[in-house]
Amino acid sequence: MRFVFPILTLCKGGAQRMLAEITNGLSDRGHEVTIVMPRHGDVEYPIRSRLHRTDKTVLMESDFPYADFIISNFFTTVPIAQEASLAGKGRHVRLSLCYEPIFLSDQHITFPSYNVTKDIFVLSEYQKELIAINHGIQAKIIPVGVSDLFHNKNLRQSNAALTISAVLRRPEGGHSWQRNQDELVETLTNIKAGYPYVQVNCIVPANEYRLSAQLKKIMKLGLFNLQCPTTDEQLSDLYNRTDIFVSSSIHESALLPPLEAMKCGAAVAAYYAGGNKGYCRHEDTALTSFAYERNLYDHIARLILDKDLRERIAFAGHAESLKWTWDRSVNRFLEEIEQLS
Repeated sequence: MRFVFPILTLCKGGAQRMLAEITNGLSDRGHEVTIVMPRHGDVEYPIRSRLHRTDKTVLMESDFPYADFIISNFFTTVPIAQEASLAGKGRHVRLSLCYEPIFLSDQHITFPSYNVTKDIFVLSEYQKELIAINHGIQAKIIPVGVSDLFHNKNLRQSNAALTISAVLRRPEGGHSWQRNQDELVETLTNIKAGYPYVQVNCIVPANEYRLSAQLKKIMKLGLFNLQCPTTDEQLSDLYNRTDIFVSSSIHESALLPPLEAMKCGAAVAAYYAGGNKGYCRHEDTALTSFAYERNLYDHIARLILDKDLRERIAFAGHAESLKWTWDRSVNRFLEEIEQLS
């Protein structure tokens, strides 16, 4: 089959990783995949599909080759994908990687974008329920996955101190409130005060740290170790040296870092974010709670003090993570596409 994916950027991030894995997986299976991208789009993931970079800053219908399916994603790619579809260039299917009306300010644009096509793929049961309630459309679930580069290398046994890790992202720009980052930093600060012998790693994309005054201000506190991995191998090693991984997000259609950390053998403490419901089960694969309960500090402290609990949670989380493969994701994508054909 022939697929066209209009993609604005493939910079580091969970949504972009999903696009890279799906397009690569389709190409590896012999399908003809074209990524149409404006000239300024970043490509920070290995791509094995055909990349057609236009000479313009916005995508035009004329940039789209003919295909069987046009796969839009973020709301900004929906109108042009629909225009190309109406021009006979392929059936429009939206692969929604996030539910934008909840966390972006321009709901008058993002909300109606979910009424453009009834063919919608989503990443989680949580996201499916949101779209069913708000738009009456029964979306199909394409679950996220974790690369085989992330696996337990048994490195943490050599740690000099019990190690806690969390991901920080650049807060400037206003599109990151759902990460609940202020509370995360406050919680980690209090953990460091209560348990000064632990090491706290803040994992930050290097380019975001370079551009962010707020992230630099956090690191100037001198409480945390800054980690800026540039490859999946480096990120995997960080997860492998992490005893407890902390996630404070309160709304995500899917959430990759805790799942990656689980696969590398870390115990996870997290807030319920919707998209982590599929793999985070309280007192089983993780310690989880709702944000209003303000239990994140207590969950981290329990895992610090109770080694047996920490190892039990880590073991169950690792077993759960093995189900979440990109192979499964691509296979499910093709199964749902074939149902539409």
